[in-house]
Amino acid sequence: MKNQTQDTYRFQVNLSGMINILSNHLYSSPKVFLRELLQNGVDAITARQAYSQGGYDGRIHVEVSETSTGATLLVEDNGIGLDESEIHEFLAMIGQSSKRGEDFLQTNTSFIGRFGIGLLSCFMVSDDIVMVTQSAKGGPALEWRGKPDGTYTIRKLEGIHAPGTKVFLRCKEGSEPYFKEGNLQEWLFHYGALLPYPIQLVSNQTTRLINPPSPPWVKDPQLARKHRSEVLAFGKQVLGETFRDFIPLHTSSGRTGGIAFILPQAVNLGAKRNHRVYLKHMLVSEAADNVLPDWAFFVKCMIWTDELQPTASREHFYENVQLEQVREELGSTIRQELMRMAEYDPDRLQSIISLHALSMKALAVEDSSFYSIIHEWLPFESTFGTKPLGELKQQSPLYFTATLDEYRQITHVASAQSMLVVNGGYIYDAELLSLLPLIDPDVQTERLLPEEVSLSFTDITPQERLDYYESVRLADSVLQKFRCQVQLRRFKPEEIPVLYTLSHESAQWRVMEATKEVSTDALSSVLGSLGATLKDAAYATLYFNLNNPVIERAFHPAHKAMLPSIIEMLYCNALMMGHYPMNRQETALLNKGIIQFIDWGMTASHTTGGDE
Repeated sequence: MKNQTQDTYRFQVNLSGMINILSNHLYSSPKVFLRELLQNGVDAITARQAYSQGGYDGRIHVEVSETSTGATLLVEDNGIGLDESEIHEFLAMIGQSSKRGEDFLQTNTSFIGRFGIGLLSCFMVSDDIVMVTQSAKGGPALEWRGKPDGTYTIRKLEGIHAPGTKVFLRCKEGSEPYFKEGNLQEWLFHYGALLPYPIQLVSNQTTRLINPPSPPWVKDPQLARKHRSEVLAFGKQVLGETFRDFIPLHTSSGRTGGIAFILPQAVNLGAKRNHRVYLKHMLVSEAADNVLPDWAFFVKCMIWTDELQPTASREHFYENVQLEQVREELGSTIRQELMRMAEYDPDRLQSIISLHALSMKALAVEDSSFYSIIHEWLPFESTFGTKPLGELKQQSPLYFTATLDEYRQITHVASAQSMLVVNGGYIYDAELLSLLPLIDPDVQTERLLPEEVSLSFTDITPQERLDYYESVRLADSVLQKFRCQVQLRRFKPEEIPVLYTLSHESAQWRVMEATKEVSTDALSSVLGSLGATLKDAAYATLYFNLNNPVIERAFHPAHKAMLPSIIEMLYCNALMMGHYPMNRQETALLNKGIIQFIDWGMTASHTTGGDE
């Protein structure tokens, strides 16, 4: 059999297409070209420090100027520089690494060398990139010129040049904002605020130092407690918010640290978590949402690390084992600091809890030891007002409802009878109340159902039962279509004429009926089948309060003809008092009742001559 031959081909890269990908898909904004140039400079300085073995101070110089052909930007570092072979290897081969070694992907966190795309990002704002570089290892200075069509030239320069690299960019049309002095000053600080090397910006013969020397608490975040005002001022400068408190962050390895600034206002559970993360002191992400546990949404952080692995855009981090460990350790740092406050600075903890109770409850659900230490400060809504749990637990058993609807059904009646009931309907509350006996054995908690509150109602007398028998039977028949039964009782407060309570089955049935109204025919059919299994047991109860003058008058035999309409209106009133959403049938009933009472009023007025 004749051997078949096969040809081998090499991939061709369309550089202009690659630049479009960088600009529109990989990077969040063209301004990241500054970050890439700063990172190149930092990498070069770091390499020269290792090569020089001391006696060398790195720096980065940025200069913007206007010329007859437009704005020009110079970014210069005094790092290690490149020789010609390195230029070909690292600038012409996209994806080539400037850091060699089999363990590179596992240990190195700089994408510039890994993907060779850092300098290419400059094509987003310039059609001409000129780089002049002198290797600290010797050899001639070189000028590299790159074009967006994928071509480049290299020429040797005469004379003596200091080691380092200069990158010149000429502004292309439409990119003028990226060459404005004010924007450059803001963005250089944005990306390089924590860099350990000075960044100078020169414009119109004015020199500005962009980044002050790194404060000592950057190396050791636990020192931040001794520099409170400085840390808070730095947080305002970098994050743009005024903070009143913070928690230092650190990991056991010492490779990740930071400051968790406590937000000065309450935030909800769905709030977007935007933390700033610096990789090797360079800002990588200003919207990192996966570096802290979900419960820590009451802080806004500055985090610096050299151990997390960024994505190709260097604006987010890979979700891997290393990130999971860092997230757990940072969360543990916050938890331990809060527990320390509980012991040594309770007023400070109480101030935080008063603003961020939801976060504290979220953490307490996860960590019983944390719950046991801070539970007394956690606020809960109750029929006695919003109180800390330490005060509420003095009542035993401590009654609570499991849902907001249940609480709304009983709150007025329970309050009138001086009965303490805690609203467990908000997220985490019922779960925490159920767990309370586990952390404090002296406390008993018990879920309270609306029908159990009705047990404290005063029953009517046998004579009243006889007198109102026909009226109650009529009321029962009127509300049958709403799967609601009627009970006549006496209870406090007298101001409440009716109280609507739902059993578990009737609550489910009501939800299904409401869903059917807005569902497709197919889904309505399925819900109808499910609802059929509940229908026999799905009865609500409407309690009429004979202590209320409206009820006493409505059930008077003289008003028997009007009683059905009165019952329907009181039913709608009970739904609104209990904050129950009304379905279409109930809304129509309310409208019909209002019109009917208006008609009765007008008829009575004409009969008595009231309009004259």
